Amino acid sequence: MHIFAIANQKGGVAKTTTAVNLAAALTASGQRTLLVDLDPQGNATMGCGIDKRGLKSSVYQVLLKLGTLADARVMSPSGKFDVLPANRDLAGAEVELVDLDMRETRLKEALAAHEADYDFVLIDCPPSLSMLTLNGLCAAHGVIIPMQCEYYALEGLSDLVNTIKKVHANLNRDLKIIGLLRVMYDPRNTLSTQVSAQLEQHFGDKVFKTLVPRNVRLAEAPSYGVPGVLFDKAAKGAQAYMAFAVEMIDRVNSWKDES
Repeated sequence: MHIFAIANQKGGVAKTTTAVNLAAALTASGQRTLLVDLDPQGNATMGCGIDKRGLKSSVYQVLLKLGTLADARVMSPSGKFDVLPANRDLAGAEVELVDLDMRETRLKEALAAHEADYDFVLIDCPPSLSMLTLNGLCAAHGVIIPMQCEYYALEGLSDLVNTIKKVHANLNRDLKIIGLLRVMYDPRNTLSTQVSAQLEQHFGDKVFKTLVPRNVRLAEAPSYGVPGVLFDKAAKGAQAYMAFAVEMIDRVNSWKDES
């Protein structure tokens, strides 16, 4: 089971879009996939076609040990992958976790019991370096960082890299950066191409080959509760996420070959 956190403390960088579409694309490629929504806004939950207001149990109950992952998970009706959903309850977990023992590793513990159930677990982290994000980073083997190719994105990246280094040093020795995914990419924009080239120069093979373009169909899909890769399979954005799933599977398989 490979567990990846999708993280970037900058908001609006297509974290949730990446999480939902990668989950759907991996499932379409035959991988058993679980998507964990760690954001109190519950956007990933809604984007998978699950009503966050009607949940009997959610990731909140799992983190506070008031319920099990098996009780809380729901299958996405459109994507056919499992989702550990979130809603507004999760905002309270931030405060409640502070006084609890093993507060950073609660999600890790819950996932360990289901190691045989999934090939991939994707964790959609909130856009802040909070106790929830920390749970995601402590549970993960690696981090996928969606990035817009713009100047401010580079500024935020150094903070995130430092946080990942600290978590690696103090809490999770397995944690590493799996790769940077360039999203909302517009090849007509000179700055986009310059920042993209800088990322390749600086991070080398840590930059995924896949480029996800700006795409209206991807943006429309969540309002229908359907992942973009299924909403309009012919759209450029959908095809990019399908290609990204193949790239992820290849990358994971290459690690197996090395070991």
